[in-house]
Amino acid sequence: MINSMTGYGSAEGQINGVTYTVEIRTVNNRYFKARIKLPESVAFLEDEIERLLRKGLSRGMVNCVLQLKGASANVLFSIDEMALRAYVEKLDGVAASANVKCPIDIGGLLALPGIVVPVLPGKEEAEQIKEEVLSITQQAVKAVKQMRAAEGAALAADLDSHCEAVKQGLVRIRARSEAVLQEYHKKLKKRVEHLLADAKLKLDEETLAREVAVFADRSDISEEITRLDSHLQQFAESCRADGQAGRKLDFISQEMLREANTIASKACDSEIAHWVVDIKCRIDRIKEQVQNIE
Repeated sequence: MINSMTGYGSAEGQINGVTYTVEIRTVNNRYFKARIKLPESVAFLEDEIERLLRKGLSRGMVNCVLQLKGASANVLFSIDEMALRAYVEKLDGVAASANVKCPIDIGGLLALPGIVVPVLPGKEEAEQIKEEVLSITQQAVKAVKQMRAAEGAALAADLDSHCEAVKQGLVRIRARSEAVLQEYHKKLKKRVEHLLADAKLKLDEETLAREVAVFADRSDISEEITRLDSHLQQFAESCRADGQAGRKLDFISQEMLREANTIASKACDSEIAHWVVDIKCRIDRIKEQVQNIE
């Protein structure tokens, strides 16, 4: 069954009293694209997390955020005192040489590069963090996939209703197209007989038949109806198949719209034109919905 590209999932776990929370939000996108936000202390996990996301989610814009709760300042960052002293000494030297008395704001110095640095975990702690964070991320991915599957079921039901409406429109068009030719034959014969009545000339049935045949060939939409019906069947089969069907469904819906446009241009009948407008509206809706399918 099809899956939506819209989903949300979260999970959390604890490591040494610190709560690690992973939140994943996904929206539709033509390809897979990940945006991962991590605290600097666990930034070394970015590649691992992206590989895990790619494995579980094949398409969509994936926003993954890892947050730490309950962590003390000592766990998150430290101050490079040697670098801070070096900045202060430089500033004191500049002030002395310029004979300027200027108080130094330590708070402002903390924003300078290299002063506040993240606390990186040791080898054993990093391995423990890696194992737990990847496990939490996997749980969040599972929750996202469950939501995407539920959204996909709703999309499938909506697409099925639109496809059924297109099928019903094709049934009416097929029935009407058979009657259009007969009506054209009658109208043409009546018009020609009226024009020839004053001249007292006889209608040439062979010429009339040839003209009707030309009209029939020019306005024949049976092939387009058959192809559009075939596309609908293929669309339904793709929706029921396992795997990622979004790109295939997008291509099929484009072909469906092309056949509908051809029917509209060839059918010389107002009723058929009216039904084709309804069909094209349905196909446009299908194309919109398909953009959300994985």
